[in-house]
Order: sequence, then C-alpha cells, then structure tokens
Amino acid sequence: MNEYINLTPENIDEEHICCAIGDKKHQNGVGSKKEWIKDKLKDGHVFRKLNTRGKIFIEYEPIETAWVPITGKNYEYIYCLWVAGSFKGKGIGKELLEYAINDSKEKGKSGICTLTSKKKKPFISDKKFFEHYGFKVADSIGDYELLALQFDNNDTPVFSENARKMQIDSKDFTIYYSPECPYVEYEVQELSEYAKENHIKINFIKIDSLEKAKNVPCIFNNWANFYKGEFVSNTILNANSFEKFIK
Repeated sequence: MNEYINLTPENIDEEHICCAIGDKKHQNGVGSKKEWIKDKLKDGHVFRKLNTRGKIFIEYEPIETAWVPITGKNYEYIYCLWVAGSFKGKGIGKELLEYAINDSKEKGKSGICTLTSKKKKPFISDKKFFEHYGFKVADSIGDYELLALQFDNNDTPVFSENARKMQIDSKDFTIYYSPECPYVEYEVQELSEYAKENHIKINFIKIDSLEKAKNVPCIFNNWANFYKGEFVSNTILNANSFEKFIK
C-alpha cells in the first residue's frame, strides 16, 4: 500500500515539496513556495504527496481562496496533480485524485474543479484523465477549459470576466507570476538579468495577494506571458526559451 503525507505547519519545514527536488538553483523558490503554503494552510490548502523522494503530489484548496481568476462557491480547486518518472502507470494519480474527491465530499463541498486545455500545454493537467472520473467542461477561454466534477445542484465555477480579456495595454513583453511554483523565482531573476544585459524591456508583475490573483487579465495558474498586448502562453520561460520565442 502506498504511503502518503499531507503537509502541515508541524512538518512542512522538514518535508520536501516535490517540485524542483534536488535542484540547487531553485532552492530559494522552494523556500518561497513553502512560505506561501504555510500561509495558505489556514485557508484549507491541501498538499498531499507520496512519502518518497519524487515528484508525486496533488495540491488543492477552496475556490474562494484559490489564487486563480475563477469565481465560484463551495468548490475545491486543484492547482496541480503531478506523477512523474517511474511512478507513472502505477495508479498513484488515481489514488491522489480520489483522495481529493472524497476529501471534498467529506467537507460538504458542491464539487471540485481544475484547469485543463483542449491541446496539451505545459504545466496544465491532462484533460482525459479528469474526464475519466466524470469531470465536465464548466467554462472555457480559447484552448483553456475549466473542468468540474459536480456533487450537487449548485452552480459550477466559471472564469472571472477579467480573465476573458487575454489582453493588456502594455506592448512590452510582460510576465505575470506568483510564488505558487518553486521554479518561478529563479527564472524571473535569470530573465531580469538577461533583459538588462541585452537592453530588452520585460515587465514583471508579481501576483502576491488573493485580490491580485482573482483579477489577472488572463488565464493564470502560476505564470502568464503577454507580447504586444496579447496573451501568448502560460509557459515558464528562462533566458534561452525567451530568446527563441522572440526570434
């Protein structure tokens, strides 16, 4: 039987958080992520992982306090479900998702939802996996879809109106980011240095509060790229991938 651990205020300092595991350059980001989780635990945030050294976890919390531009009532929102490497194909993803579904039901929630996409995109969960458990499309913006598993007759969550804009006034390359992902902090630093060295203008907008997260002008889960005023992707960029993109 697989053994799992839920992060708590008592164990979070000693436990790893799966992402960026063992990667020294991202350890500041890991620290920022842990501090973010510590603050979110009071909101009912759940980070559940397999008790092993690997990238195997699910992360979710009530939609009302989730840092995403989605509105709804009495739902849980899944930020991320990740089973990597040799752990794939062993039923672990199934166990993690079923835990979240059962936990939501025990808490008296109306359902549980997550962000997916019509076409495979980085850092976005596989739509087919969730559909297998009865999740259905509750709302969509372009290729991005909000899937929901409904437990009762209450309304399903929807994307906020501001998220439907997918546009900003600035024509400069602009990146919205948050401490939700441990990879982000290092990439922001690397891109900032690259932009300075190459005399390129990149605007960085840090999402550091629930209010800001609920009001971003696009699909958002950790990171969002805008170019010439238009949303272009949710891909976390480093200097090399930024250079390729611009060219």
